[in-house]
Amino acid sequence: MRSTVSDLRTNDEERLAILISFLLSLLFYRDPAVPFSKEEEAAYRKIWEEAVSRNGGQILYESPFPKHRFLQYLSHSKPVLFHGSNYKEIAQFEPRRQTLYNGEYVDAVFSTSDGIWPIFYAVFDRHKLVGNFRNGCLEAGRTNHRFYFFSLSDESIHQEPWTEGMVYILPREPFDKAGRGLVFFDEWISKEPVRPLFRLKVSPDDFIFRDKVSSHESREPLIKTMILYKLRTIWNR
Repeated sequence: MRSTVSDLRTNDEERLAILISFLLSLLFYRDPAVPFSKEEEAAYRKIWEEAVSRNGGQILYESPFPKHRFLQYLSHSKPVLFHGSNYKEIAQFEPRRQTLYNGEYVDAVFSTSDGIWPIFYAVFDRHKLVGNFRNGCLEAGRTNHRFYFFSLSDESIHQEPWTEGMVYILPREPFDKAGRGLVFFDEWISKEPVRPLFRLKVSPDDFIFRDKVSSHESREPLIKTMILYKLRTIWNR
């Protein structure tokens, strides 16, 4: 009897997760869930092994495969996380006051296990920011599907706000996952300083959702930006 009740609860949670994923897909863009080919995996292993043999520094990326796919491969196969930045020579990340997805303040180093989201932070030129920007990588727990939104203030988006940057590859060990539940942001935090293992240079062309960045008024409520995000990217094409 206990097993039957447990199975029913699990089935209900799975159906709810599927429903939530469907609703998120109406508002945001889902990750391109394409399996890795054997050729692709072999290329990524070679790049990683060469980086390890040099014992750190910048990864020499010579491959026709997209860089976000390489990062996704590392996320699935290595104990690493990622942090994107315009700064190209960060030797150590120090905890600083930031807000979590739920608005809570925390002194920490932020990272993510997602390979797409940090590229946005690397190639969005923060010097061109006027007002604010809003973005996120939401994970639907039981389905493991990820959904993205990227919106810049109206003033910022007309500044040609793109540049080259770095995605830093960090050890996963000092980090804890900040989000829990049926839907959460893929945020990880460390309250200790963190030294990067490697760094990967990226350009605006490496950001696959560059043509799906919307704009908003800076005073607009966040919830309105999120609800209208996908519609705005379609209207502005």
